[in-house]
Amino acid sequence: MANFVIKGGKKLQGEVLVSGSKNAALPIICASLLSKEKVILENVPDIEDVRSMIKIITALGAKTSFEKNVLEIDPSKVSDQEIPNEMVVKMRASILILGGLLPRTGKVKMRFPGGCVLGKRSVDAHTHAFKELGCEVIDDQQGLNIECKMLKGSKIILPELSVTATENAIMASVLAQGETEIRLAACEPHVQDLCEFLNKRGAKIKGIGTNVLKIKGVKKLKKIKYKITGDYLEAGTLAIATAATGGSVLIKGFNPNDLDSLWQKLGEVGVPLITGKDSVRINPAEKLNSVKTLRTAVFPSFPTDLQAPFAVLLTQAHGVSKIFETLFEGRLNYIFELEKMGAKINLLNPHQALISGPTLLQGMQIASCDIRAGAAMVIAALVAKGETEISNINYIDRGYEKIEEKLQKLGAEIERV
Repeated sequence: MANFVIKGGKKLQGEVLVSGSKNAALPIICASLLSKEKVILENVPDIEDVRSMIKIITALGAKTSFEKNVLEIDPSKVSDQEIPNEMVVKMRASILILGGLLPRTGKVKMRFPGGCVLGKRSVDAHTHAFKELGCEVIDDQQGLNIECKMLKGSKIILPELSVTATENAIMASVLAQGETEIRLAACEPHVQDLCEFLNKRGAKIKGIGTNVLKIKGVKKLKKIKYKITGDYLEAGTLAIATAATGGSVLIKGFNPNDLDSLWQKLGEVGVPLITGKDSVRINPAEKLNSVKTLRTAVFPSFPTDLQAPFAVLLTQAHGVSKIFETLFEGRLNYIFELEKMGAKINLLNPHQALISGPTLLQGMQIASCDIRAGAAMVIAALVAKGETEISNINYIDRGYEKIEEKLQKLGAEIERV
């Protein structure tokens, strides 16, 4: 496996264009299976998770072509064959195949999805939504085996604000007979992008961006060319990296309104920034200040995916900051790697930690333990004194397209070895 070798101490300078959103591309790829019509997707990030999803839909019979961030999908030959286990266990997003395939074939059988080690995630919200739409769950103990003779519109109250369960419910509802109301729906930007994609194909979804979605079922969807939205999480990661290194970078190609919670926290830390229509400029802070509490929650609150990168920034801030991760019990595993580098962190429990700063981080051998923790390790290495080698960068490659090339253009000394 390749590693990243990074020589720290360089301020990021310049401008960078973010890639398309991974979290939007994956459900939209699955939603392309809903009918036989061809779909062309632009601005698709060329990353491992996207490649894995393409392999899954290809195994199901779809014909695909993926070049220069343009993905063409011909789903006309898709069938209800069982999804190969080795493909499903690579990522949690493989569960989105349910929503794209069930309305088309009437049955889906698959293993439980795998992915980052962030604690067990229940499939109950997914099976609940499908049951409400008239599906029969044959098995949800050994894997997922679901059948449905006819999807019927219904009122679905999701048991949690689950992004993927919301996306599965949306996909299954657009072709259901009658009207569906999804309450306690997740409203993240990638959920909104899925809805916009489906509406342009002929679906009738109202309430986009809210926690209540109303969907009137249609009989068919049309072919389409669609551009995936910019990745606000990549933009946030680059913004934090710029602030941590004391640099000045213009980050382009995303909707800055999707990151209000991050801009608020950066302001609290003392980082000056200017937002534009589809960009943000991060400028160097005179002094980095601690925050009382960085608490993650569902959108539009502070995203769990930016918690680990922001924690690295807090190691450089004056005072004591508290991290409160409310969503995943495995999200703080990266702390042990930061401590190796000299960070002063008191882990209170699996969800809370205190970070004291500022601390001079020292370069050394560290590892990535999930996609966003990997990004945090890159930021830590950019800040650290000396050379850092990061292993397990396959996690980073799953979520960030050519991250080392983008950082190199901003002046970072980073190479893949």
